[in-house]
Amino acid sequence: MSENAPAFYTNPILNEDFPDPTILRASDGFYYAYGTQTKYRGAIINLQVARSADLIHWELLGEGLPEKPKWAATSQRFWAPDVSEYQSRYYLYYSAQPDSNAGLCLGVATADSPAGPFVDMGEPFHCGEGFLNIDPMAFDDPATGKRLLYWGSGFGPLRVRELAPDGLSFVPGTEEIELVQTIQEDDPNNYDRLIEGSWVVLRNGWYYLFYSGNNCCGDDAHYGVMVARSRAATGPFETLAQANGKGHSIILEANEKWRAPGHNSIITDAAGQDWIAYHAIDTAQPTFDAINDEQGYSRRVMLLDRVVYENGWPRIAPNGTPSTEAVEGPVV
Repeated sequence: MSENAPAFYTNPILNEDFPDPTILRASDGFYYAYGTQTKYRGAIINLQVARSADLIHWELLGEGLPEKPKWAATSQRFWAPDVSEYQSRYYLYYSAQPDSNAGLCLGVATADSPAGPFVDMGEPFHCGEGFLNIDPMAFDDPATGKRLLYWGSGFGPLRVRELAPDGLSFVPGTEEIELVQTIQEDDPNNYDRLIEGSWVVLRNGWYYLFYSGNNCCGDDAHYGVMVARSRAATGPFETLAQANGKGHSIILEANEKWRAPGHNSIITDAAGQDWIAYHAIDTAQPTFDAINDEQGYSRRVMLLDRVVYENGWPRIAPNGTPSTEAVEGPVV
């Protein structure tokens, strides 16, 4: 066996509350994971950062955003970080509740190191009503050279808009484009009534938009990962449901061990294989002592599974639910 042969692993890959994980391979050769605000050993962490050499064994590095932005200085809602390397700097896009208690905003912060500390630009990036403006994801489109930002939730559509060259604003005069719409039905198990957590990859000429839907947390958590595809980064996108006529676009859903899997990122290993990192609720330990002593809040740990592309669409190996036994891991 060579030293780079894949190791076997069993989920979870990080057995701590680490919601909405984004994984980046930085220029130093390490993988970095970023997670939503949490309470860890009694301390609140605004931006969780972890590091790994192999995508399986993770070291928690602690706080990546030690100073809250002045516009959200008292907020305890820092959600869904996305970190990318751009022009030799690291850009953090995230969601936060402003101190004005208005609707949630998108924020952006920068750092010289993938571990931070990240420093906010000083004002919200983009605000609106409710929680429409959450879950950002930056993407460099190789076909057009444009840098794009995807986001969206709040029972509204997923959106995209072009970023300015500095990454700190949208290109003036551009407008947001709606990509995937919600489907409002009375069925509480309908995944499409709330959609969020956009993640885009380009594979074999297709732009695949992975996203999550329905309720992430709580006693009635019902969450899963869906997918749509397009020949262009800004759409139009066709959902899996529209393509197969089966009524839903789910490619990852719960099993007896793991509830409410979702809010993913995609990372590629040294062999060119894609892996989906996401959070899920362990039925054996579903809650923890969360921020503001919210006893009973869902404990969402980080999992990893392989993505396989077949017949023009991705599926999650081995069977469309989180793996529960030892499986062969990434090649590094």
